[in-house]
Amino acid sequence: MNAVSIVIGSICILMIAYRLYGTFIARKVLKLDDSKPTPAHALEDGKDYVPTNKWVAFGHHFAAIAAAGPLVGPILAAQFGYLPSLLWLLIGAVIGGAVHDAVVLFASMRKDGKSLSEVAKEELGPVAGFCTGLAMLFIITITMAGLSMVVLHALENNPWGTFAVGITIPIAMGVGLYHKKTGNLKGATIVGFALIMAGILLGPNIQGTALGELLTLEASTLALILPIYAFFAAALPVWLLLAPRDYLSTFMKIGVFAALIIGVFVVNPEIQFPAFTEFVNGGGPIVAGPVWPFISITIACGAISGFHAFVGSGTTPKMLNRWSDIKSVGFGAMLVECVVAIMALIAAVSLQPGDYFAINSSPEVFQTLGMEKVHLNELSEEIGINLEGRTGGAVTLAVGMTYIFTEIPFFEKLASFFFQFVIMFEAVFILTAIDSGTRVARYLIQDFFGEFYKPLKKVDWLPGNIFASALACFIWGYLLYSGDIGSIWALFGVSNQLMASIGLIIGATVVLKIADKRWYMWTCLVPLAYLYVTVNVAGYWMVKNVYLNPDAAGFSILNGALSIIMLCLGLVILISALKKWRELWKIPQAELLKQSA
Repeated sequence: MNAVSIVIGSICILMIAYRLYGTFIARKVLKLDDSKPTPAHALEDGKDYVPTNKWVAFGHHFAAIAAAGPLVGPILAAQFGYLPSLLWLLIGAVIGGAVHDAVVLFASMRKDGKSLSEVAKEELGPVAGFCTGLAMLFIITITMAGLSMVVLHALENNPWGTFAVGITIPIAMGVGLYHKKTGNLKGATIVGFALIMAGILLGPNIQGTALGELLTLEASTLALILPIYAFFAAALPVWLLLAPRDYLSTFMKIGVFAALIIGVFVVNPEIQFPAFTEFVNGGGPIVAGPVWPFISITIACGAISGFHAFVGSGTTPKMLNRWSDIKSVGFGAMLVECVVAIMALIAAVSLQPGDYFAINSSPEVFQTLGMEKVHLNELSEEIGINLEGRTGGAVTLAVGMTYIFTEIPFFEKLASFFFQFVIMFEAVFILTAIDSGTRVARYLIQDFFGEFYKPLKKVDWLPGNIFASALACFIWGYLLYSGDIGSIWALFGVSNQLMASIGLIIGATVVLKIADKRWYMWTCLVPLAYLYVTVNVAGYWMVKNVYLNPDAAGFSILNGALSIIMLCLGLVILISALKKWRELWKIPQAELLKQSA
């Protein structure tokens, strides 16, 4: 099996799915009607509600949903072999993720672009709305811990990478200040990107110096630095750090994956992994559980992701120019993200299994696997750092891409620079999601606790901003400091997929109200049934075997309590939905259509 066959076959499947199933969802299920004004037109204010070109809206939506998940999840799930990951990515994205993103976006636009908790309150009642809001708060903070864990092991004892990533903070702030003062976006972009590339080129020179020693950081130190950084990113004005960082990282994302796609077609690497590994029944060094349910928990973004509901009921529904744009922006962006995830999977499974497991396991665990390293020592020498035991997925992606490109003769001399560029690309992109997510968590905390203390609801009240930002960073920072990638990523996966289940529950309710045929509701119920069962089985397995098991490496009463609370919230929302569906089913469909018109 070679990589080009997988890429071409996958793209063909996704294009056919978009043309046929995407059109069915848009025209038959959601009945998108461009004769009606979208919220962007009806509530246009020049700030939040702005009619936006379809492709500009697509770019915004894709950049917002495609964070670290499609990069890391497939790499960690490669433990089970390439076939389970590939099948879940393709089936999950078409049947689940694209439908989820489209119906959540539609449901929010029907309610003037309101958040999913507000939509749940109106569609399912106040209890479901409260539980949805609380679940969103839990999920966004857990997501920050999961994403930060990836950065942690990429920068651990890596002064070059730490310098390259750290220098982007003052560069982004400089770009933000320059653009605000002059309005010259083109000049700011050129200077900002040139300085970032200079940071990578200067990286080797700091190794062995006093600055290099200062930036050689242990994981525990980085686990303290990241939440502190996120606090300032969430509390500072959005134009100063978050927006320019978003902007600059988009160029890197496009460039890196364009290079990977070109590299795969030029080199056409062989897939070194078997279709199924010995760990499909559990006991793996990366994900302890069996292939089901953990394949669907480990790979969230790229197949189906509840995090997309934050975006689909946040900025995007306030931007769409026409209702029919939901097909390309909601359904289509999810399928493009699936392609990104497949490319990440290829980078992982192009490595020799022994090299892959040596990177993603501690040296002590790797010795028990009975595997031999093949090219890893050679790659470590070319790159200039020890690659063993760098868990989290980010290093694996960088090594996999570097390994593919070293097949090109002249590229060998650039291996170390390319590796650090990919590390910086991943870290900057993840940090962008972290500061954006922490800001969202700050808003959710202010909104939630504002019910008890009204001034907190004022997002421009400085004491409230500081309190909410600090609380958000403390919660996910504690999870980061006390966890490991196996336990944290599983906690993130369970919470994220539970959020996707909630999105499908709300979507199914809306479809039942507006569809001409009630069986169209199955477009949401089928992925919902699979995902809800999967989430609860995985959550129960982790609570029983890991979080509340004193003998397990990931033992954590806090993680166990969070899992139980989230699963209970999901159950309450499902029960509320079942009651609502029963009420709606008794109403003749013609009457429902009249009420929803």
